[in-house]
This record gives sequence, structure tokens and C-alpha cells, in this order.
Amino acid sequence: MFKKISFIRDAWRIAKPYWQSEEKFSAWVLLISVVALNLFLVYLLVLFNEWYRLFYDALQNLDKEAFFYQIIRFCILAFINIMTFVLEYYLQYLLMIRWRRWLTAKYVKWWLTDKAYYKMQLFRDGTDNPDQRISQDLNEFVLYTFNLGIGLMTQVITLVSFAVVLWGISGILVIPIFGGISIQGYMMWAAIFYAIFGTYMTLRIGFPLIGLDFNQEKLEANFRYSLVRLRENTEGIALYGGEASEELKFGYIFRDVVTNLRAIMKRSVYLGCWTNFYNQLARIFPALVAAPRVFAKEILLGGMMQIVQAFGHVHDSLSFIVDTYPNIAKWRAVIQRLQGFNEDIERMQDLTSKLPHSLFLCEEKGGKGIRLDNVDVDLPGEKPLLPRVNLLLKKGVSVLVSGPSGAGKSTFLRVLAGIWPFGTGKVYMPTGDTTMFLPQKPYLPIGTLRATLVYPQQETSLLSEDILKAVIRDCGLEQFEEHLDDNRDWTKTLSLGEQQRVAMARAILLEPDWLFLDEATSALDEPSEKTLYTLLKDRLPKTTLISVGHRSTIRAFHESNLVFQPTGEGHFSLQYVEKSDEAI
Repeated sequence: MFKKISFIRDAWRIAKPYWQSEEKFSAWVLLISVVALNLFLVYLLVLFNEWYRLFYDALQNLDKEAFFYQIIRFCILAFINIMTFVLEYYLQYLLMIRWRRWLTAKYVKWWLTDKAYYKMQLFRDGTDNPDQRISQDLNEFVLYTFNLGIGLMTQVITLVSFAVVLWGISGILVIPIFGGISIQGYMMWAAIFYAIFGTYMTLRIGFPLIGLDFNQEKLEANFRYSLVRLRENTEGIALYGGEASEELKFGYIFRDVVTNLRAIMKRSVYLGCWTNFYNQLARIFPALVAAPRVFAKEILLGGMMQIVQAFGHVHDSLSFIVDTYPNIAKWRAVIQRLQGFNEDIERMQDLTSKLPHSLFLCEEKGGKGIRLDNVDVDLPGEKPLLPRVNLLLKKGVSVLVSGPSGAGKSTFLRVLAGIWPFGTGKVYMPTGDTTMFLPQKPYLPIGTLRATLVYPQQETSLLSEDILKAVIRDCGLEQFEEHLDDNRDWTKTLSLGEQQRVAMARAILLEPDWLFLDEATSALDEPSEKTLYTLLKDRLPKTTLISVGHRSTIRAFHESNLVFQPTGEGHFSLQYVEKSDEAI
């Protein structure tokens, strides 16, 4: 039982920070206003309930004056009700928008801090589709939390209000057994019993929907991701002629989606049959309960209508869980996904203390280069890759990193970047030195070419247009020099070779002290590769190049070579060779 309601505690953990944040004052003012307006709407319901009795009594008594007076009174109450509802609706959605905006900003920052977004994908059991957690689940969390929370509060107040009304107009029911059993406020007890029984049955039938909804979101996201993969790799699949294979893969993935949907459909049919029967019976149940007093001529038509309406409100209040159970199931699934995301983020942020080993990137004042001190590089799962590395990469001495495929050359660059968490030891970087890493597939943000060229800097006006155009021309992108302010997805506009040229132009413009190139010219022909490396050496004389590559073209641009040598069982050692040593 406690496990079934523990998600309330998780919901509070997710919601609590906003109500204690810098926006807490305005948030609480809006929340209190919404609560107050909902209480006033409940009060109006009580007034409407009284109106039903007076109006139908006037009809039964053929009292024309009382009839038109109640019509006017109804119009006034309806106008007040509409205005109150509109104001409450506006304030409610204003608060929901502000809450979602704050949560989204917090989660995006949380996801990006300490490169958690990168580290999460290194673990197989990490959160699936974190983008969906931020874009969709946060929105649904705010929506369901607010609607269910305010709805529950409103229904509790409504229940109390109309239970008092029902108690007052029920009178005493005498059951002619055992000398007569008297039940005070029997209509209220009948409404409570009816609603509690309905709620219990709904929980019994609908509980499996929580797990099914949770799984459905994951399966749908996996299917969507497989479709996105096709869209992102259209050319490769077309060249391979892989359409049949892709169709078969989509079929397997979507089969799981359909299987889970069938389970949801089956359970939803059971739940729908019960709730429909329950709600249909609720239409006549209050009349059946009130019938003894009507036939005893203890109440008039107006009293009968008041009882039916009051019973309906008590029934609706107590049936809140019945009516909203599908949303409660979805809310719980959302909370489970967000809590899992939170736990993964916390694990990533606290990675160095939770792993048995830790790699640290440190600054060294007056350092002569990048120094690796007793560094052991592991693969995920603590499998050793590079044991006991002690190395100094001297500033001003460019290094070519080479070795067999799969030796860990790219992983070695990740260690130097400080983003690889598996291993032990320290990597010292000279204080104040700037670095830039150019991967084989560059990252080009959606936006203008001008902003792409200076990424990750946000200020695009620091470099003149003449400088930008000159660098573009030098890097072989002269056809784009008049498109600096075009807003595009440049990954789709440019070929991989052109993207690598943009990355080279970015390095020239930003002038880092250390430039790490992980096969950053692999999509270029050898003459173009030679031209760009010549350009780097000419434009960045103070920049130290650390390149991973296999072609002999780039060897001439490096003063030393760092070779990965296999030592058996998937382990490698590093051999640092200077050109002077090679000559000998």
C-alpha cells in the first residue's frame, strides 16, 4: 500500500523547489488567489442548490411572481459564476505557465551542468529520451499536479458543503425491522457508500494502467527515435539499399507498441464498462433514495430537485478518484519518469564520488604543457584500457596520435577534455590556457552561419564581417560568404566535408592555445586536408595541435608522434616518439 502511494513523496520532491524559489512570493499569491476563487465557486454551487428548491417549488405552486424572481436571481448568480470562472481559469494557467517555465529552465541547466547530458549516455541503464522528460513530462507534471491538486481540494470542500445540505434535508429514514431502525441523514450516508464502493472498484480494475502507460511512453519514444534515425541517415541507408531491413526493424519495434496498446485497450475497456455503468446508475440512484420522503409527502418537487442536485455534488466529489483515475495513472507514470531522470542526473553530478576511481582535470600554474600523472584509463565497467600513463605534452610541440582502430585514441582525447569519468589519476592543464576539440562529425547549432562560426561564444559581433568572410574563403567555403546571416540547420545544408571546413574556420577565428583534432579532416581529400593544416599552422602559430589521424598527409605538420601499442587482452600502452628520435 505504501509503495502504491510513495509517488506522492516523489511528486513533492519535484514540485517543492519552485515553491521555495525566487518566484515563491508571486507563486503563492497566485495559488492562494486560485484557491480562494475555487472556494467561492463552491459557495455559488450551494446558492444554486438552494435556487433549485425555490425555483421548482414556485413552479409546483404556480407562483408566477416567485418564478420570475428566481429567473432574475439565476441570471445574477450565473453572471457572477461565469466571471469568477474566467478569472480563476486565467490565474490558474498563468501560474501553470510560470511553474513550467521555471522547471524547464532548472532541468535544462541541471542536464547541462558538469556535462551530465554526455555522461548519462555512457550508462546503459540511464534515462531514456531525456529530451522527452524535459519537453513533455514537465508540462504534464505541472498540468496533472495542478489540476488534480486543485480538483481534490475543491471536491473535498464541495463534499463537506453538500454533505451538510444532504444531512439537513434527508430527515430520518425508519426501516420497519427489529421494531424500527432510524437512520439520521440517510441520504448523505447513501451517497457516501455509493461513491466509496465505486472508487474501490475503479482502483481494483484500473491500477494496472499505471505500469502500462509508463511502458507505452517508453515504447512510443523508442519507435519515434528509430524513425528519426532513418531521417538522419537517409543517404547511407539509400546507398546500402537498406529499406527492407529498416522496414523489418520498424515492424519489430512497432509490434511492441501495438502489444502494449492492446493491453491498455483491454484494461481500459474493463474500466470504461465499470465507470459507464456506475455513472448511469448515479442518474437515478438519488431519486430512488429520496422516493420514500416524496411518497410520504414530506418534501415537494423543489425539495426533490434540491436533493437530486446535492446528491449529485456529493457523488461527484466522492467519485473524484473514479473520474480522474486515468489522469492519476498518467500522472504517476510521469512522476516515475521524472524521478528516474532526477536520480540519473544526481548520479552523473556526483559521479566522481560514486565511482571507485576518479579522473581529475586540474590547472597547473606555470605548467609547461598538459601533464598526465599516474593516469589509468578504463572503459565502462572498469575494464582497463590504458594503464599507468605518465606523460607530458609540451606546449608548442604538436603531436600526432596514431594506432590501430579501437585502441582508444578518441577516448584519450576525451580524457584530456575532462569529460571521460572512467579511470584514475590527474590531468594537469596550464592555468589560463584555452582548448578546443574538433570531432570527426562537428556540431553545428541551428541558427545563422555567423553564430555557427563562433560557437560556443554567444557574442557574434566581436569579429568583423571582413574577417569572417576572409576565413570562410581561406577554408574553401567561399560560396557561403554571402549567407552569414541565413538562419538554417547547417548540418542538413552542408556536406560532412563542408562541416569539417566550418569547424576549421571556427578554430582559426577563436584561436585556442590547444587544438585537439579527432580525425577532423577525414571527409576531405588529401590535398584539401594538407591545405587546411597549412592554414592552421600559418594562422595559429601559438596553438599546439594534438591530432588523431591515419593519413601520412598530416604527419609533416606535427613535431612528435604518440603511438598506441597493443599489449594484449585489449590493453594498450603509449609510446611517445619525437621526430628527432625517428630520424635516428
